[in-house]
Amino acid sequence: MARYIAWRAALVPLSLLLASALVFLALMALPGDVVHVIAGDAPATPRIQEALREELGLDRPLYEQYRRWLLSVVSGEPGGRSLETREPVRSIIARQLPTTLLLAIYTVVLSMLVSFPLGVMAAVRRNRWPDYLVRLLTLASMAMPDLLVALFILLGLLLVFQWSPPIIYAAPWTDPWRHALIMVWPAVILSWEYSAHIIRVTRAGMISAFSQTFITSARAKGLTERNVVLRHALRNAMVPSLTVFGLQFGRLLSGALVLETVFGLPGIGRGLVQAGLARDYPVVLALASLLVFISLIVSLVVDVLYAYFDPRISHTA
Repeated sequence: MARYIAWRAALVPLSLLLASALVFLALMALPGDVVHVIAGDAPATPRIQEALREELGLDRPLYEQYRRWLLSVVSGEPGGRSLETREPVRSIIARQLPTTLLLAIYTVVLSMLVSFPLGVMAAVRRNRWPDYLVRLLTLASMAMPDLLVALFILLGLLLVFQWSPPIIYAAPWTDPWRHALIMVWPAVILSWEYSAHIIRVTRAGMISAFSQTFITSARAKGLTERNVVLRHALRNAMVPSLTVFGLQFGRLLSGALVLETVFGLPGIGRGLVQAGLARDYPVVLALASLLVFISLIVSLVVDVLYAYFDPRISHTA
């Protein structure tokens, strides 16, 4: 196991290097640059624009710009400074990361509290109305994009209750009530989509486990149905559910990117969108690499948990 973890950890820098290079090339392929954003509506002659590009290093070859960004990361300054605001990228990450992490934690906790009980209930009551209801809700969740659901909820709250979430974010340690009001709907929307996949896979895993001989043996030994379901069938169904949990975490982060923009949350998702619109490549590369890093760590943790829930799995490769 230790060798497997070390091998996976050794692949993280290579994955980050590849991801950052692809993001850099994609960003550079887009039209426009940060000079137009800095100039704004003020008239700027081509000579002034060229002078500004030279000052920001945008006149240098692409490989030179990417190399400078990599050197800033290696030297302990993740991305250097923003081209638009000249703020250190380290400060931007420190300000935006807690909001995104809190939203991800709320979503994962809420999804775990809902997914496994509903998946087990749907499997135990297969082809009865609780099963049909769960399947209908999960299908609706997977069919509707986050942006559409968020707009429907905002419109419904406004028309029915004459109320909308706060537009100014507050940290939980400064104003817990305002924090709860602004975070509850993004967390619910993300949890609805995130848990839908886990519920369906848990249900399928439980139904498959019920047909196995070890379940028949457990019942023949006189174990209660509660013990058969929770201690034998659910543990067997946890491995595919964990796979979906790891695979869908990246989708959760992409959903956070959309919902942070819609609900005005000052997290990494909204920061990434704003930096991308401004063509501020040091900030975009740093935030995108951070999201990739978080996804890789979550994937590694999920792989390690496989061996706990299914001892037949050994990571010896």
